[in-house]
Amino acid sequence: MPETDQPQDAVAHLDGADAAVIDRPGFDRRAFLRRTALTGVGVGSVSTLLAACGSSASSSGSGGSDSVFGSHPSYKFVFVNHVTTNPFFTPTQYGAADASNLLGCSYQWTGSESSNVNQMVNAISSAVTAKADGIAVALIDLHAFNAPVEAAIKAGIPVVAYNADAPGNARLSYIGQDLKKAGEKMGERIVSDVGSGDVALFIATPGSANLQPRIEGAEKAVKASGKPITLHTVATGAAVPGELSTIDAYWVGHKSTKGMYAVDGGSTESLAKVMQKYSLGGKVKAGGFDLTEQTQNLVKAGDLEFTIDQQPYLQGFLPVLQLFMYKVSGTLSGIYEADTGLKFLDKESITPYVNSKSRYEGTSTAAKVVSA
Repeated sequence: MPETDQPQDAVAHLDGADAAVIDRPGFDRRAFLRRTALTGVGVGSVSTLLAACGSSASSSGSGGSDSVFGSHPSYKFVFVNHVTTNPFFTPTQYGAADASNLLGCSYQWTGSESSNVNQMVNAISSAVTAKADGIAVALIDLHAFNAPVEAAIKAGIPVVAYNADAPGNARLSYIGQDLKKAGEKMGERIVSDVGSGDVALFIATPGSANLQPRIEGAEKAVKASGKPITLHTVATGAAVPGELSTIDAYWVGHKSTKGMYAVDGGSTESLAKVMQKYSLGGKVKAGGFDLTEQTQNLVKAGDLEFTIDQQPYLQGFLPVLQLFMYKVSGTLSGIYEADTGLKFLDKESITPYVNSKSRYEGTSTAAKVVSA
């Protein structure tokens, strides 16, 4: 596992092609994050690189936090993610970087690009071997992470879950949305808006613990309503281009569909693009989850009726905060269950998100106060 608090690593990367990318006009930060994830560069280093283009970076020393908490090591935390290059997690990485910078610690972003559980398990094992000070993991499988998490805790390394949880896992806390409740609320919206007929539910990876509860929640709410609605679950895959082509093909082959809904950020953005392409706004009911920049714009344009915010920034910030407090307090404080929320956003209420570019939604690199 690469070290993430050594500035020389970042400098080495700045000497190459990345420096040219950062210096050129129109630098695409998301593309840069995808590229660094592909090469396995720790995001502690990436954060240093991002400092060159005006963003906050994780600190390599305890800095000002010593005056609050006393002299402490520069703790190193590891985030194990299931889709490391997915744009949904851009604000999550900002949150982790900002908390690290604030608290004088560092973090690494690792895992899998394609929800490969074995790769994620290996990443946890690597973090344990490297004696990380804490691990945050998206528990997308109900059983596969039990032994690795127990091994980490046995080695004295605290582990928290973020974005996805697995009941019975020994993790110390969960930071993220109540996924089944979110699905139920979407299901209630489907019942209200559609009433009857065929409805498609698009999901990137069926069975994944970060998404499947939403599908099950929606099914529960629709069934409980007694309405004559037939749900069709459609797997779209973890890669955004594949999600778009799958949803496009589904609509072309099922034009009698009354509603189309997605339970993950990539599928939601792709659904909105299909709705726009075929001018389906007002004709087919549609909604989804999360707030990629394109999803925000397409909700504002009326191509989706709603999207649901789960505050991905906090899913990066709070794990660092909890792990840091757990370490600096000698395990006396820091750990708690954190529900990051369930907020429906429509054409009107999405406006502040569209008008305000920020790190909180992954739409700006700048650290700034956002005017209400």
